[in-house]
Amino acid sequence: MIGIVSYSTYIPHGRIRIADIARAWKKDPAEVQAGLGVIEKSVPAADEDAVTIALESAKSALSAVEGLSPESIEVLFVGSESHPYAVNPTSTIVGELLGIGNNYLAADLEFACKAGTAGMIAIAGLIAAGQAKYGMAVGSDTAQSKPHDVLEYTSAAAGAAYILGRERIIARLLADTSYSSDTPDFWRRDGIRYPSHAGRFTGEPAYFAHVMGAAKRLFDITKTEPSDFDYCVFHMPNGKFPRQVAVRLGFTKEQLAPSLIVDDIGNPYSASSMTGLAAVLDIAKPGEKIFMVSYGSGAGSDGFIFETTGSLKKQQTVRQQIEKKTYIDYVQYLKQTHKI
Repeated sequence: MIGIVSYSTYIPHGRIRIADIARAWKKDPAEVQAGLGVIEKSVPAADEDAVTIALESAKSALSAVEGLSPESIEVLFVGSESHPYAVNPTSTIVGELLGIGNNYLAADLEFACKAGTAGMIAIAGLIAAGQAKYGMAVGSDTAQSKPHDVLEYTSAAAGAAYILGRERIIARLLADTSYSSDTPDFWRRDGIRYPSHAGRFTGEPAYFAHVMGAAKRLFDITKTEPSDFDYCVFHMPNGKFPRQVAVRLGFTKEQLAPSLIVDDIGNPYSASSMTGLAAVLDIAKPGEKIFMVSYGSGAGSDGFIFETTGSLKKQQTVRQQIEKKTYIDYVQYLKQTHKI
């Protein structure tokens, strides 16, 4: 059986209240917060990027497994849409600083907000084929957004790292699937600093079509239904979409609530659903089942079913990282994100 051996997240300490962004642009804070379902978001420090954030989460994931050396990692995939270099891989920088050595497969992945979960599926396949014993998938982003664009209210920063393998499993991977199409709801051309998006088009034909497509396929493959699961996790571009898709699929508020990190830190793109999964693992008990579907614009979704084991151990939680924060104002936010 293949599954999660270890996991960890890193959330930058910086926070900005959505109300402060709204006031800076003469918008009604209450209306913006109600429309997006987000209270505040995480902000990277001036010296943090997708590499440093990936490294922090990866280091913690490794140290959480007693006796597992860095050299044991034979695959390292880093998914992001904010890789700091157009040519120069994030994955090899992270691998070098982790001390993995040279005998590993490294690759940077891009698929908007599901680049990290694409890495999880690829690594599970390599392990199943006998090509690797342990692999690490990381989702890390310092999400980009143009000032005064609606994305500015939710684009956030975080990283999540997962070690997968056949031994020391804390959550078995029972099933996975993917659902993809050419649906250009969000894009950024080479050389362009900020992404563009199709507004309301990002909802029904993009997010909802793909998340529900992957979810229903997962139900069909496994002959399961929402009541068979203890928790559900969905990609969180804002506070409304995951709640709406959970209701449409038949999940309850109680199944979804533990994963909803978006309310407090916004949307850290590739780290969104992976951090939501970590928040669930933080509180899960042995023998509980987790239903998870990511989403990446362009568009596609990856679906997973996990079942926790008795090896699941308590560690620093996502909630603790969320609560460790320092508020900044809008001008400082612009400085830290290198917009001024």
